[in-house]
Amino acid sequence: MADVALAMVGAFVATTVVLGITAMSDRATASTPFVSRLQFAIRVDLVVIAWLAAAIANVARLRFFSERDIAGSSIEGGSEKVRVAGAILQNTLEQGSLAVVTHLIVAAIFSRSGTLIVTLVCLFAIGRLLFWISYKHGARGRAFGFALTFYASVLALLASATATLFGWAT
Repeated sequence: MADVALAMVGAFVATTVVLGITAMSDRATASTPFVSRLQFAIRVDLVVIAWLAAAIANVARLRFFSERDIAGSSIEGGSEKVRVAGAILQNTLEQGSLAVVTHLIVAAIFSRSGTLIVTLVCLFAIGRLLFWISYKHGARGRAFGFALTFYASVLALLASATATLFGWAT
């Protein structure tokens, strides 16, 4: 359990440092019109949606090549491989939904959000990759990837809420 907590703390620190550096560098960029920011966020979020599509495709691939799983998981419960792929898909759907909405909120709140949104998407992609390839190692293995994905969204939401609450939104 200490390994999981250490991985989560490490991901929090890494996320905070990366987002802090990004926020400082974003101050030098020009303000962008609202519609352009939203369009940019949606375009960059194609990466997030690609991760979701990959997770869906992985479950479909595993089912297609398995006699036990081809009928669907509701028939027999599915093989171990399909259950693991389904868990990864479920978590990716949850994380992806949170990320996309967060990126749109960031685009709406901050007029200089381009670099920040790209950074958030990069953290999402790295977090998903680490989560996916480390899933087989249990909670200890997937904790850092999960936390990297989750904390990026949560910290961006907190920054957005703080900026709104204190009138710092630009």
